[in-house]
Amino acid sequence: MIRKFLAVVLIFNLTACAELQQVVNQLPQGGGGGIIGNTEIASGLRQALDFGIDKQVTKLTQTDGFFKNELVKIVLPQELHKVDKALRDVGLSKLADEGLKVLNRAAEDAVKEATPIFVDAVKGITFADAKNILLGKNDAATRYLNSKTQTALYNKFSPVINNSFSKVGADKIWSNLINKYNNLPFTNNVNPDLTDYVTGEALKGVFTMIAIEETEIRTKLSSRTTDLLKKVFALQD
Repeated sequence: MIRKFLAVVLIFNLTACAELQQVVNQLPQGGGGGIIGNTEIASGLRQALDFGIDKQVTKLTQTDGFFKNELVKIVLPQELHKVDKALRDVGLSKLADEGLKVLNRAAEDAVKEATPIFVDAVKGITFADAKNILLGKNDAATRYLNSKTQTALYNKFSPVINNSFSKVGADKIWSNLINKYNNLPFTNNVNPDLTDYVTGEALKGVFTMIAIEETEIRTKLSSRTTDLLKKVFALQD
């Protein structure tokens, strides 16, 4: 279903804006006769986003969903790069690697909380929302979800990540890691807010994967796998 939605988005992005607006405004409310109507577009968007979000969120919640995905893997914040390097230089690479892994494990744990928030946002899509998405930029759907869910997701992710740090032992690992670094000669002590950092990176990862799904359907002709996709993309051929 995400392909149906993104196919429609692509068509409208590839045509002149004035013409797009005229076409959308002339769409019938119900559809039928082979024409995509307003109600059908809004309903299709809700279904498509439900499907796409579920697919992408599921990938990220799996073990190594973040850690082994180079597109979203959480690495150390800038202020801790020196910690990583210093530990590796003194033979503590295993500890440094484990520190990275637990950050990503916390994100994988937290993203499980995203689905209900996304579902609520998708339920609220009106035809006005749908039209703006259809006439928007290539990442219009991702931007829509971001604007509707960013604050709620942060508030939901942060305590989960904080608890996850404790559950997977990240608090002890990072306490050990940072204490070892702080005890090295000629270093300045560091104490970053890792919960806030990982929460932000987890959010970036979620929207990165949704945007990837969006881009794929826009650019790959092989994605025209349904009658609706063929029908919609025929408008741009």
